[in-house]
Amino acid sequence: MKTSMAKSVSLGVVLCASAGYAFSAECGDVTIASMNWQSAELLANIDKIILSKGYSCNAQLITGDTVPTLTSMAEKGKPDIAPEAAINLAPTVIERGLSEKRLIATVNVLPDGYVEGWWIPKYIADAHPEIKTIADALKQPKLFPAPEDPSKGAVYNGPQGWGSTVITGQLFKGNNAKNAGFTLVATGSAAALDGSLIKAYQRKQGWLGYYWAPTALLGKYKMVKLRSVPHDAAEWKRCTTVADCPNPKPNDWPAQVPKTLVTTDFAKRAGPAIDYLKARSFSNAEVNKVLAWMTDNQASGEDAAKRFLKERESVWTKWVPAAVAAKVKAAL
Repeated sequence: MKTSMAKSVSLGVVLCASAGYAFSAECGDVTIASMNWQSAELLANIDKIILSKGYSCNAQLITGDTVPTLTSMAEKGKPDIAPEAAINLAPTVIERGLSEKRLIATVNVLPDGYVEGWWIPKYIADAHPEIKTIADALKQPKLFPAPEDPSKGAVYNGPQGWGSTVITGQLFKGNNAKNAGFTLVATGSAAALDGSLIKAYQRKQGWLGYYWAPTALLGKYKMVKLRSVPHDAAEWKRCTTVADCPNPKPNDWPAQVPKTLVTTDFAKRAGPAIDYLKARSFSNAEVNKVLAWMTDNQASGEDAAKRFLKERESVWTKWVPAAVAAKVKAAL
């Protein structure tokens, strides 16, 4: 009996080792792009842990910017995975890579999409339910006092050099905000933009300006995005995005849903790991919470990924088989 049990245990160990080897042999070396913004860094680290611990891949992170990284994937086949690919930043490169079957889009990693626009604090929206749109907000400049001249309303813009700063400037003109009693506040930096919102929030004052999700700030401070007119792609190209266009019209940001991209070469050899990359996606609300924790604790993407995997099993265990989930939990 003892001999039989010993043989069974030994056989089980061999089978487990063989299974792990099989995963590794199929997946092998894999490089994961870690882009230079928080959510992309978080997702890259989650992928590294799950692929390494759950699928026995030899996973490594490669840091880089969007356009050169995606161009390298399309033309050179490296890195193997871009967990959060901002398609709109390199549309021609990605379209060519997909059409030539060098790249595969496995999943909409953030199904909510990037959400850009003009926002107000939730406590203002709750106190003034009549404010639903940008046009509604511009009727009440006194609710959003400018820092230098409280008799005027303020629309806070992003720093110089951002594409969305140009867009907000054009929408300020297109919505006739100046005639409505508003001034456009140039914050000068991302930190100053954040600081203006935080200061207003802490004092429970009005704030109106450009922001986006998923971000750490919106994970900590509840904000409401104001509706605008439907997105007009022709107007967007003609004038909304052109700084010196003299006659912009009201418009809204286009829907932008980032995807996970993998090289075709990796998809062919990934084995079961490719199923994970087809299943893994997050809501903006889920990501916002983790990013807020990252910022408050000055944590790295790896720290945040480990925290997410330990505390949000109900989310990520749906992406993988039970056996893979067990391996990841054991590793953590």
